[in-house]
Amino acid sequence: MGIDSVDSILNSVKNDDEPPIECSQELCALWYAKKGDWDGAHDLVSNINTDMGSWIHAHLHVIEGDLGNAAYWYNKAERKPSPPNELESEWLELVQANL
Repeated sequence: MGIDSVDSILNSVKNDDEPPIECSQELCALWYAKKGDWDGAHDLVSNINTDMGSWIHAHLHVIEGDLGNAAYWYNKAERKPSPPNELESEWLELVQANL
């Protein structure tokens, strides 16, 4: 089964211990975030030096509750900050942008 949809990522998060091998670094970071492994996600995204990496980094700091740090990363990604109550919709948007 390939990683070609949000459902395939969610299915992997539910059933697998590791992200699928065909996942990009961005999708792997999002996979770990959804799995609840903030440190694993943060370790990966810390090495993605792109606007997308910064956006994912911002998302992780919202999860963490560090909104000041999140604001820094949103600015770096040239994105408007997402409030904590929109984490789920932002995660979905991030996954779709990386498929």
